[in-house]
Amino acid sequence: MRITDVKLLGTSFDCADHGGHSHRWAFLQLETDEGLTGVGEWSCSLGGIALVAKTLQLLRADLVGEDANDIERLWHKMYRHYFSLGPRGVVTAAISSVDIALWDIKGKALNRPVYDLLGGRVRDRVLLYSHPQAGTPEEVAEDSVKQVAEGWTALKTDPFRSEVRKRMGVGPGFEIRYMEGALSAEAEETAEAVVRAMREAVGPKIEILIDAHGNFNVPTAVRLARRLTPYKLTWFEEPCPPESFDALRQIRESVEVPICVGERLFTRFDFVPIFRDRLADYIMPDVVLTGGISELKKIATMAESYYIPVSPHNPPGGPVQVTAAAHVMMTVPNFYRQEFARNYLDAHNSVITPALDIRNGCLFLSNRPGLGVELDTDFIKAHPDPDWC
Repeated sequence: MRITDVKLLGTSFDCADHGGHSHRWAFLQLETDEGLTGVGEWSCSLGGIALVAKTLQLLRADLVGEDANDIERLWHKMYRHYFSLGPRGVVTAAISSVDIALWDIKGKALNRPVYDLLGGRVRDRVLLYSHPQAGTPEEVAEDSVKQVAEGWTALKTDPFRSEVRKRMGVGPGFEIRYMEGALSAEAEETAEAVVRAMREAVGPKIEILIDAHGNFNVPTAVRLARRLTPYKLTWFEEPCPPESFDALRQIRESVEVPICVGERLFTRFDFVPIFRDRLADYIMPDVVLTGGISELKKIATMAESYYIPVSPHNPPGGPVQVTAAAHVMMTVPNFYRQEFARNYLDAHNSVITPALDIRNGCLFLSNRPGLGVELDTDFIKAHPDPDWC
């Protein structure tokens, strides 16, 4: 079964009935000479989408004419293509989209869901956590209560984002930004007020996760983690930028709250020091950044050896990303929860068919072949991404 074409599709839309957010997602269709088409995704923040699109155009020559069954060989062929400059980051995201599509094709060819091909189910549903709407402490608490009433049992928020954006002079969508790495005393008080309001609103049994988006220097991260520890946090995520494992070690050794990292680590190789040096309690690899379904499964297996739970990263990614990660997590014993933005659900369902089956804070996968979802190309073409489509 030979690959005959690689098609790139991008969409961008922003309307109130899609969660009030701007959505920008990038997808791939891999076509074969047997009439089977696999879908992939490489959605990532900001300018990364256009960079990955260019990389995929360059990798197209490595793919057309190849046997779509040889997933592992093709992964390495693409990965080693950029050995001089290094294949992580943009290149790995490109590889991820192809890898996801190849697994979709293999599942369709064998008439089995992807999770069956990865070893079969260890659970019948994928437990999720969600995000309350950002805002004042009262607004965050109100939306938290609403989501808990719908069946969500774990919620994550970044209570620091307002000042980080203000200091960088940017608007929504620019959360991940490190400059001086500090917060004002007022912003720290506001952050604590948000977390306090959430905990008081949802009670002691609902899990609360905090995302720092890698924005802080070591003393600030340590101070914030200690300040929020009394609110019974499940984890403190990305306390510092991902480039320095030494900084992460210093923070981990200085706080009691569990640490989670991994959304900006690429391939199993970046996770080796995390496991070896015991730098995190949870990991959150991103299936469209770290190398696709193949690599997410390998990272999860490595983590299992250290009894570290895996919790795939998602927002701001699209529904193919959600589904691809969920297929892997169906087969992973050391799975914790998968990230999902409940307020994005209508937007996700706008670009795929059938709709995601989410009930009581869980994602249910069908037994349809491959990933079990297809792109709504009519919607995508009607809402193109103006930057590169």
